[in-house]
Amino acid sequence: MDGMTATRAQRTEDRKAHGEFHDQLVALVPKLRVQALALTRNRAAAEDLVQDAVANALAAQDSFTPGTNFAAWMHRILRNRFISTLRKQRETTDIEDLPMSAFAVSAAHEDRMVLKELGRALNRLPSDQREALFMVVLQGLSYEEVAEATGCAVGTAKSRVFRARRQLQAWLIGEERHGPQPHRPERSDNVGIGEARAGV
Repeated sequence: MDGMTATRAQRTEDRKAHGEFHDQLVALVPKLRVQALALTRNRAAAEDLVQDAVANALAAQDSFTPGTNFAAWMHRILRNRFISTLRKQRETTDIEDLPMSAFAVSAAHEDRMVLKELGRALNRLPSDQREALFMVVLQGLSYEEVAEATGCAVGTAKSRVFRARRQLQAWLIGEERHGPQPHRPERSDNVGIGEARAGV
């Protein structure tokens, strides 16, 4: 009798754990779509990526440790699936701009133009910076969660978000910035170092 009771209790506990896993997965799907769009920059490819990641997660459900960070675990699965797909393709295809629906449903003409410009600027960012920025700004993940999900150090995650924000700001105010190279003021005359110090 005790063995049967323990078996029933275990089944009930397993069903409860599976239910919680399913609920967390369903609740996370919108954020996974945002991350997938950041990675693929294509709505159809993003949907395929989310479906593949969800299928992988369901297949690996027993490997998830309850009480640990489910969102980071899922983001890692999605990212790994994306990398695996890229390796299989061995080449990237031309991509469309991010859909405006990712930013706003309805906006005035000026707002749509600004959003279009922002979408183009986001697409110009390196994929690791764009992904980190989306995870922090749109999904509200902490730097620690981003680091865990992307397999990098917390400092690297912070740096990626900082560089992405700085680059977007530069592009949107009209400055061209191609990398972390410091800005060097151009000199109009050929003054030597000694002459410059002497004020000659």
